Amino acid sequence: MKLTAQEEYGLRCLVQVGKGWPEASLTIPEVSKREGISAHHAAKLLQILRQGGFLKSVRGQTGGYSLASPPDKISVRDVLALLGGRFYEDEFCQGHKGRVRICTHSTDCAIRSLWRSIQTAVDDVLARTTLKDLLRNEVEMSSWLEELVPLEAGVMPPPAG
Repeated sequence: MKLTAQEEYGLRCLVQVGKGWPEASLTIPEVSKREGISAHHAAKLLQILRQGGFLKSVRGQTGGYSLASPPDKISVRDVLALLGGRFYEDEFCQGHKGRVRICTHSTDCAIRSLWRSIQTAVDDVLARTTLKDLLRNEVEMSSWLEELVPLEAGVMPPPAG
């Protein structure tokens, strides 16, 4: 499972704009410089986020991009869905059927069950995480995530069988 560059940088650009909430707005060159990406790439990502309803923009000398909603109303799941989609969709199997018309595992597939379970877990965490949460520092965010998704000291249960 990999995040695309668009998802990663798009979310990072949104965090940069969110840091100024509610007073400040950021220009494309400011976002570009803060994230170490080209102005063209920043402009593309900010435009996608604006069209998706997460940002608003104002033209002119005092213009720039600002949040369209308060940070606690912006779900990370929704942002990532706009920027690239989900890890697993049911249509995934249609694109990975091999050289046959229908996947040979279409009626009984343990792998599909695994992907669905992973997607459900990811969706749950992302739906409960807002932009406001991402405005925390790393230590605060790690602590909050440990409460959200408790881990047994990183120990995985032994495989069955």
